[in-house]
Amino acid sequence: MTMPVFDEYEPAADCGCPGCAQERRAAALGLTVAAGGHPAAHGARRALVLATAAGVVLGGGAAGAASAVAPGHAPARTGADHDPDTPQGGPGPLHGGRPGRDGETTPTAHVTPTATRPALRITTRAEIIDRAKRWVDARVPYSMEKYWSDGYRQDCSGYVSMAWNLDGNEWTGSLAQYGTLTAKDQLEPGDILLFHNPADPNKGSHVTIFGGWSDDGRTHYIAYEQTRPHTRRLATPYAYWNNSARYVGYRYNGISGGAGGGAGGGGSTGTAYPGAKSFGPGANNRYVTRLGKMLVARGGKRFYSQGPGPGWGEADRRATEAFQRAQGWRGAEADGLPGPHTWRLLVQNAGKDIPAAGEGEGGGGDGGTGGTAGATVFPGREHFRPGRSNGYVEMLGRQLVRKGYGKHYTSGPGPRWTEADRRNVEAFQRAQGWRGAAADGYPGPQTWRRLFA
Repeated sequence: MTMPVFDEYEPAADCGCPGCAQERRAAALGLTVAAGGHPAAHGARRALVLATAAGVVLGGGAAGAASAVAPGHAPARTGADHDPDTPQGGPGPLHGGRPGRDGETTPTAHVTPTATRPALRITTRAEIIDRAKRWVDARVPYSMEKYWSDGYRQDCSGYVSMAWNLDGNEWTGSLAQYGTLTAKDQLEPGDILLFHNPADPNKGSHVTIFGGWSDDGRTHYIAYEQTRPHTRRLATPYAYWNNSARYVGYRYNGISGGAGGGAGGGGSTGTAYPGAKSFGPGANNRYVTRLGKMLVARGGKRFYSQGPGPGWGEADRRATEAFQRAQGWRGAEADGLPGPHTWRLLVQNAGKDIPAAGEGEGGGGDGGTGGTAGATVFPGREHFRPGRSNGYVEMLGRQLVRKGYGKHYTSGPGPRWTEADRRNVEAFQRAQGWRGAAADGYPGPQTWRRLFA
């Protein structure tokens, strides 16, 4: 096999060949630095081109002949290119913005994310895969400028936004907030595998939809993905053809149903999250009764002097909050109002039960007994930031040392948060298989639970 020759080309400004035109578009569509792009993406972009006169072996053993390329010109990429060096559009509304001339739309690829997100749309795994198949069947062309007839942007993150039925177009830097980290052995159809490159989102960032394992050894899976030249369904090495170790699994937080229906009732209607409107002051319906019974079964009986019943009351709110705090959630995540994730854990009899009175409740303050139950309750992210000094930082450090992740300490650990704390936490997170923002060195609820398990 002839060894490939690498040359560096700059697309000609007046050349109309597909390769040069594509590279000029890629340079023009780079993210702004404010939107998370890399400074190097602005200015003259150079395309590294693989040129050889011999056949080139592409993915899965398929051979193809190299296209003839005129000297000094960039070759057009093909769908067999397994290095999706694709520009990423930012969060934006459906249909891409204001109508323009001849029915075109003005792209809104770099809309600043809003501080609050709308409620998740509830869906099922079957519906996610069905929506993914629609684009495969339609062979939707890849583009971060264009929007398909359903209103979603025609790049990889727009594809996942469509399949997950989000109410807008997200990008690889924001999709994770709609999901929960999921390990390889827990992946199910409708989950995603996400790689976001924060240093340069245009370089390698990509996301695929997991469609199920294609072999018993779990080395390959069916990937639904939006890539050049169009949407495809393809048996793909886990987690991807390249950058494999940097992909992270996520499960959409709005998936309804699942294994186990819980007591009372049944079928998909009984297990699906009924929506936020079913809970809170003034609510009176069978879902409130169902919630209360599930909470009682999970250790919340002491909050109810009578009932549970269909009318929402303070007992329902306090029992829900106790269950949420038992999962290590704080702040808005533990407001006492059940969302899709809370509901799913209760219906599937998953997560942690409500502890008995006095066992780790409250979780705040530097006082308390400091027993094991209290230690396992995540105290909140605000305790672990530069300049902070408190007992939780020292507790974290000592546990890191006990677990074998204290090599960055030259003294201590102590109560003041330092770079050594951050690097040790990062080492622990990476040992869990997490990458990117999931391994930033700052502990969250899941890091805390695993560390003190």
